[in-house]
Amino acid sequence: MTVWHIVLLGSIACLALKFAGYLVPARVLETPTASRTANLVTVALLAALIAVQTLSTGPALVFDARVPAVLAAVVLFALRVPFVLAVLAAAVIAAVLRLLGWAA
Repeated sequence: MTVWHIVLLGSIACLALKFAGYLVPARVLETPTASRTANLVTVALLAALIAVQTLSTGPALVFDARVPAVLAAVVLFALRVPFVLAVLAAAVIAAVLRLLGWAA
């Protein structure tokens, strides 16, 4: 099985799952439990994506300039700083740390 076969099978599986969602009655999706679960799964997936992109390089876990930059962005978001300024501050922090030779 080639990589293209795996990609096609994964695409077909995603499409089938999407179509299966249309078969679920609306009354099931309108329950508070389903709504809360959908919201929590979205947040959990986003948090997992951020963690993987911040803490990994290939198969290894790393602690480099990305970690303090993301932590600074989190603090700025908590302080309700505009998104663009938080991203710029995180980029500057990562750049300065890399310039000082902390990490690649």
